[in-house]
Amino acid sequence: MKPVLPLSLLPTAVGPLALLLLLAGCGEEPAAQPAATQAPVAAPATPSLPAPDEEIFAAAFAAACPEAEPVAVSSCRSLGLGESDFSCEYGLGEDEVLRHDATLTPAEGEWTLVDPETVCAQ
Repeated sequence: MKPVLPLSLLPTAVGPLALLLLLAGCGEEPAAQPAATQAPVAAPATPSLPAPDEEIFAAAFAAACPEAEPVAVSSCRSLGLGESDFSCEYGLGEDEVLRHDATLTPAEGEWTLVDPETVCAQ
C-alpha cells in the first residue's frame, strides 16, 4: 500500500506545488498590444488681442471720444477667467487719479469701448 499524506499536511504540500505551477504558466502569453489611436489635434489658436495697457486704452478712448481730454493714466483688469472684456479705470487731462471707469471689449480686431456715449459724458 502507498503511503497516504495526512490531511493536515495536504495544504502545505500542495500549496508550494500549486504556486510553482501558477508561476510556471506566467509569461507564456504575449502582452496585449495597445490599440493604435491618434491623439486629437488641437485647432490652432486664433490670435487674440493683447491685454489693454495704458496706450491701448488711451487709443480706444480717443477713437470713441475725440472731443474729450486725453487719457492721463489708466488701469485695466480682466472681468474674469473666460471673459473677453476688461474693466478700466482712468484719469483725464492733468488728473492722475483714476476717477472714471469704462469697459473695453474686442470688436473687429481691436479694443472698443462698451457704451461710448455714457463713457464720453463722464
